[in-house]
Amino acid sequence: MRRVTSRHLLNSALFSGFALVASCGSSSPSTPTPTDTFNFEWDWTGIVGTGQSLSVGAVGTPVVGTQQPYGNLKLSLGGAAVPPFDPAIASLSVVPLVEPIRGIAGSYPSAYPANIYGETPHTAMADQITAMAMDRAMHDYVSVHTVVGESGQALKVIKKNPNPADLPVGGTSGRAYDATLFEASAITRLAGAAAKTYGIGAIVLTHGEADATSSTYGADIYQLLGDYNTDLAAITGQTTKIPMLVSQQNSIPSDARSVSTSALQVWKASVAHPGEIVCTGPKYQYSYAADSMHVHLGAMEYEKLGEKYGQVYFERVVLGHDWQPLQPVSGEVAGSVVTVHFHVPVPPLVWDEKLPPHSAIAEWAAGRGFEILAAGVAKTISSVEIVGDDTVQITCANDLSGLQVTVGYAATADGTLPSPDQTARWGQLRDSDPFVGAVTATPQPNYCVAFQMTL
Repeated sequence: MRRVTSRHLLNSALFSGFALVASCGSSSPSTPTPTDTFNFEWDWTGIVGTGQSLSVGAVGTPVVGTQQPYGNLKLSLGGAAVPPFDPAIASLSVVPLVEPIRGIAGSYPSAYPANIYGETPHTAMADQITAMAMDRAMHDYVSVHTVVGESGQALKVIKKNPNPADLPVGGTSGRAYDATLFEASAITRLAGAAAKTYGIGAIVLTHGEADATSSTYGADIYQLLGDYNTDLAAITGQTTKIPMLVSQQNSIPSDARSVSTSALQVWKASVAHPGEIVCTGPKYQYSYAADSMHVHLGAMEYEKLGEKYGQVYFERVVLGHDWQPLQPVSGEVAGSVVTVHFHVPVPPLVWDEKLPPHSAIAEWAAGRGFEILAAGVAKTISSVEIVGDDTVQITCANDLSGLQVTVGYAATADGTLPSPDQTARWGQLRDSDPFVGAVTATPQPNYCVAFQMTL
């Protein structure tokens, strides 16, 4: 059952003691402090969602986010046929943000505006941000969501100026980037008519399955972000840089001992471009639909993903914190023991025993998601132990001295799934974040990113 748990009346008298920047809101479910600085830069803050099937709610039906308890918005075409993309079309308007974002697509492949296949993460994300703003600052936060992803399509299709030769034959494809500029232009016009300010707060990328083997994926998504920053600023007039929030895909490829390169590239891009690309974490902790490759989520799981996006958005964009996921920062080898030190958003580290152990790859069955390679050969893990708040020690059956050791986590597929709602790669390491989603009322700690790190 869908419900929003935090609804506060606005009360400007409560704002004293906070540093408020401009005019809109955001936060986390903890007690406000005088040192909090809230970035409420615009009356309407745009959030752009792009990607492939999980960005547009594939298999996420029936939708559940059919009510808007706050003032969050989306663009309505009012029956207009697009393309061609004309932001001055008289029927365009902003309407309450609910699911589905538009009508459910009846064919594949199918691009904007017929690109929606079910519950997207966006309504839950918007409601999460507003709930946190009201909890922390007693201040509204109106976000306007643009959802342009194209199911099944690689980055070369959703990027700026896709090559016609790269577009799939049949159906419609290749409109994601132009549709973003169209909606931003239209909303800028409508905001002006309503005497509201408008700018883009973030790009949300839910993608990577179609580029699972791409070694340039990190550089390619950074290029996409750069293009968006240039072209969207020219429309909105904003000087604030737009960050990209991106979650790792953990599904493709699914054959035994295969590695998802795009998932690793997302994490590496977030490390290489801190604050610009923000890895929100993996998606292996969610329950997957029983489709052929366990790629898609159900409607409520998309809401959980939206809540996590909302929490990270609030930390990074509204509070301006240097939020980072649960990720490794260093490691060392001593004999048969590999030690990995982590950045932990909310210590201490704990094991999630609700997620199943691994069994298909015998060498790593005791690894809780950890993987050890020495000179490219899988090494048997005897035990794994959390030490202190932020460290994991992995004990192997053999001495690793003098060998080049690579430690991985949730990077390699077992090839078989222990339960019908599991995806191809996962692990059991999480932090102790008490965050509970405002929409689903579900606890959502931070799970460790998929990674490989050579020591």
